[in-house]
Amino acid sequence: MTEQEKRQWAISKLKEKQKETGRLPKKEDFEPQDRSKIKAYLGPWPRALEKAGLKEKSPKVLRKETKK
Repeated sequence: MTEQEKRQWAISKLKEKQKETGRLPKKEDFEPQDRSKIKAYLGPWPRALEKAGLKEKSPKVLRKETKK
């Protein structure tokens, strides 16, 4: 599986879970192995939700990005 395919898999898992639960997915919503993969492919949980387009970036993250 390529890096792009891994990211796409993780994003689809997060989006499916949101559709299923009607809320932002929590780490506890996933089996440990899937949770590990999602974090490995997309980063820490808040960043993973952002990359999946489920959560807006926090002001703190936006400030860090503009300083680069």
